[in-house]
Amino acid sequence: MNLYKLGKALCAIIFYPLYRIKVVGRENIPEKGPVIICSNHISNFDPPIVGITNNRNIYFLAKEELFKNKFIGGILKRVHAFPIKRGMRDRNALRKGLDILKQNHALGLFPEGTRQRNGEIGKGLAGAGFFALRSEAAIVPCAIIGPYRKFKPLKVAYGKPIDLQPYRDEKAPAQVVTDLIMEEIRQLHKIHSEKG
Repeated sequence: MNLYKLGKALCAIIFYPLYRIKVVGRENIPEKGPVIICSNHISNFDPPIVGITNNRNIYFLAKEELFKNKFIGGILKRVHAFPIKRGMRDRNALRKGLDILKQNHALGLFPEGTRQRNGEIGKGLAGAGFFALRSEAAIVPCAIIGPYRKFKPLKVAYGKPIDLQPYRDEKAPAQVVTDLIMEEIRQLHKIHSEKG
């Protein structure tokens, strides 16, 4: 068993009972082909939570600072994380992300770029739109509905893939596409928050 699968199994054993995770819409994630999962960001636990609530092996972008410690950086790389400089203007990271999608893998993004501790969904950075426009990946919105409290329910909702082909045909600005993705996440969050 590789480190990614081991880590995923251990996180599932810990987080599912700890946060009583409920998953909605898992069937909306394509089983094959390139996919970008775009989620809101409320906690450092979000990447493993997204990782264990679907059947794809996800490659996550992580802030460059986390890789400065060689031990931690080494572990992160072995669990499919790769570094990006803040602001999503890192060309090497953008190329790496596109290469991952070209290989029909899943890419995990938190378009806000930083945690929103107040639980609100903030404005997304243009990087998510860049990946969406420059690839043929399915774009799946994800809403993590918290907060994280021990033994209190945490819901993870996946929406249907967003049809971005018209935006690709029109060569829309990356920020416009990111704003559309974030609005889908907001609506998903609102619907499933109300359902309880």
